[in-house]
Amino acid sequence: MSQNQNLSDLESRLRDLSPGEGLAVLADLFPGKVVFSTSLGQEDQVITQLIANHKLPIQIFSLDTGRLFGETLDLLARTESKYNTRIKLYYPERDSVENWVAKNGINGFYETVENRKSCCYVRKVEPLKRALAGNEIWVTGLRAEQSANRSEMKKIEWDEGNQILKYNPLLDWTFDEMISYIEEHKIPYNPLHDQGFVSIGCAPCTRAILPGEDARAGRWWWEDSKKECGLHSR
Repeated sequence: MSQNQNLSDLESRLRDLSPGEGLAVLADLFPGKVVFSTSLGQEDQVITQLIANHKLPIQIFSLDTGRLFGETLDLLARTESKYNTRIKLYYPERDSVENWVAKNGINGFYETVENRKSCCYVRKVEPLKRALAGNEIWVTGLRAEQSANRSEMKKIEWDEGNQILKYNPLLDWTFDEMISYIEEHKIPYNPLHDQGFVSIGCAPCTRAILPGEDARAGRWWWEDSKKECGLHSR
């Protein structure tokens, strides 16, 4: 069966399923080969709850860049405790970080877009590739309304950059639907969200957004870019 045919079949099978049902189907079709990357954002917390409550055999992992907010790390510990699970952490390669800082300075990512992207590569993209290696399905918490470039994504799609099928179960959820689900199920979330931080990444690269600003405006606010770090290439 060709990749396109396989993708088409999966699209048909998942089309009318809820996120929890879709996750269960993929875990059954690809045993031991489904992984979920969480950045501990609200969307990701929803998916973690679904995996934990349904006891799905899906490995949950996160990328500790070394520059995360303390609140994010505290949330990781609270999440593990609440759902009696362990979130696997991937770290940047030590030599790569040391070499980058020696060349660019501790906050050299502020200087140019190229510096920022290379920092993201060292701290996020390369660890992600290690986390995805050997797996067949990568689950993410992306939602279409988060940004213009994400609105073009599909629930299940081929990620060319990472050579893996990517499943976005919450793609068509609205922000209000997500918040309602979090409140109904008492899902723990980052207290920074209540302070205007919508999309939360590394501490030096994230700020609260202003009223009326795009949800991704708080990421790398000092540059004019697509507000992506390279994790979700297509």
